[in-house]
Amino acid sequence: MKINKQKIKAQAGFTLIELMVVIVIIGVLAGLIIPRVMGRPDEARQAKAKIQMESLESALKLYKLDSGNYPTTEQGLKALVELPTVGNLPKNWRQGGYLEKGKVPKDPWGNEFIYMSPGSHGDFDLICLGKDGDAGGEGFDKDINNWEIE
Repeated sequence: MKINKQKIKAQAGFTLIELMVVIVIIGVLAGLIIPRVMGRPDEARQAKAKIQMESLESALKLYKLDSGNYPTTEQGLKALVELPTVGNLPKNWRQGGYLEKGKVPKDPWGNEFIYMSPGSHGDFDLICLGKDGDAGGEGFDKDINNWEIE
């Protein structure tokens, strides 16, 4: 019986070769997966920008229901959180504003959304300048426009 217990104790651990094989397998898997995952943050930011724009559109529509028109370009998106003091003043502005957190959100890259009313593509234009923060661009730098969101 003593011999069997000693053999079991001798075989209980991992060898260095077994550990190295596992580490190599993990390294190969990480090498395949990490490059695919690294491109996802910018895709997520683009999706978030579209969701934010849809939320802003909804708030702008509520503003119009209460006041009869959209905020002017001069009043900007700030009219959704503070009673405007210039331009056409709304008669029935909602106490507390039209955005839940009481502030106009920035796009996922930390830039301001561009708002124009009247817009060249509808009652208003809402634009996110993308990752680079400049007009135009390709890929993740491409502008996101409310009239192109489906």
